[in-house]
Amino acid sequence: MTMRIGLVGCAKSKLPHRSKAEELYSPSAMFRGRRAYVQRSCDRWFILSAEHGVLSPSDELEPYDMTLVGQPIAVKRQWSRRVLKELREAVGDLTRATIEIHAGKDYWGYGLADSLRAAGATVEIPTEGMPQGMQLRFYRDHGRPS
Repeated sequence: MTMRIGLVGCAKSKLPHRSKAEELYSPSAMFRGRRAYVQRSCDRWFILSAEHGVLSPSDELEPYDMTLVGQPIAVKRQWSRRVLKELREAVGDLTRATIEIHAGKDYWGYGLADSLRAAGATVEIPTEGMPQGMQLRFYRDHGRPS
């Protein structure tokens, strides 16, 4: 049986206090849209954090200021290896997983998507190539209950 797993990129905008990961990034409209989408389309979902790697929605953490945007390629590749390892620990066998990635290319384009495919997962990036405004519309139009 295939499991759908959603990966949602973190956001620069954060609550100013310790919060559950699923709420920490809620000031961001993009994060809220992505979260609503994967909550409807996936069996499980996680947050991709530049600082913490893979977060469960219920993980509690303090606000932080770290992004992969602008980081050297070597840093992004090292982060991708960490995330792959953490995903394997969290979900086990990736050959029966379809992974939806809802994050910017800095988070999936430097080894993560390719490594997931090499591990046997099916990878989908529904908003690949869309500018930010189009992504926001996509999540607005597809994240709400029908």
